[in-house]
Amino acid sequence: MLSDRVLMGPGPSNMYPEVAMALQRPLLGHLDPDFLTVLDETCERLRTVFSTDSPATLPVSGTGSAGMEASFVNFVEPGDVVVVAVNGLFGERMCDVAARCGAEVVRVEEQWGRPIVPERVLGAHAGPKIIAAVHAETSTGVRNDVAALGAGKGSALLLADCVTSLGGIEVDISGWGVDIAYSGTQKCLGVPPGLAPFTAGPAAMERRVERPQSWYLDLGMLAQYTGPATGGAARRYHHTAPVTMVMALHAGLGVILDEGLDSVIERHRSCGEALQDGLQKLGFELFAAEGNRLPHLVTVTWPEGLLPSGTDEAAVRRRLLTEFGIEIGGGVGEWAGRMWRIGCMGHTARPRNVALLLGALGEILGR
Repeated sequence: MLSDRVLMGPGPSNMYPEVAMALQRPLLGHLDPDFLTVLDETCERLRTVFSTDSPATLPVSGTGSAGMEASFVNFVEPGDVVVVAVNGLFGERMCDVAARCGAEVVRVEEQWGRPIVPERVLGAHAGPKIIAAVHAETSTGVRNDVAALGAGKGSALLLADCVTSLGGIEVDISGWGVDIAYSGTQKCLGVPPGLAPFTAGPAAMERRVERPQSWYLDLGMLAQYTGPATGGAARRYHHTAPVTMVMALHAGLGVILDEGLDSVIERHRSCGEALQDGLQKLGFELFAAEGNRLPHLVTVTWPEGLLPSGTDEAAVRRRLLTEFGIEIGGGVGEWAGRMWRIGCMGHTARPRNVALLLGALGEILGR
């Protein structure tokens, strides 16, 4: 049954049970006072998880990619210099989005599987408007040092992709000097995909584009709708909010805050390290560079002869799904067919799921 599956890929994680309950609540109108109260509370909970007190913190209606686009269209005008750290697929996407806004994009590349070198990124241009980096690169399982970029950014705005880090590892927007950040709901927050948590600090808001190319993602208009804290005045209708998704995010954030953010991060760390250790004992090789490995998104390759004779990696993943109800992700880009991306995020970050996966792989591999 679909409901019995354990999702351990880089995509949607298993939902927290409280989120499933929130999705079944009677539907409210998007202007209903009860819903607006939930929306206000959701924004406040996002501030806590992002570690910021910025009023411009809200769930953008759309997946994490909408958060990425909102982060660029609201702050980049034609001719602006944007330095982008690229060591995976999502750094590549940042370059694409920035270029579509008319930016002069300066790419600073590192090999996939290796972390960015902050000094190279900071020295790539004398006066960029924005420096952008992916905190947790979903395509490689690498954690990049965003704090070092914040410490040396100078007058530039620092933009961070926190899609795979928020709620799983430490994220300190204010402490690290991050000016603009976005995330997604389907990773460590344990909520279905559909919203993009977003935050922008005072320095960014002072330099935002007054009339961005996107009407839907215009932060000035969104801030007027998402609550008194962001708008500073009476609400103004902008778009029909995805009420059910906001309810789900409200519930997921509540689970995390009730458990304690530090405890949630520790749960992700301990499960991820147990998974890494177990995979190595089975003969797999960790892909991400030591010292910068994400605990909750483990990337592995395998030596020749480890997989069952006559089968490819896709066949092994199909067996995991059909025989054991476990979904893991394959590689992307040049690593498609040569790497696995195994998530241990949200409600899935439990010792029993780690044991289930390792046992299933052991049986398939005959070990």
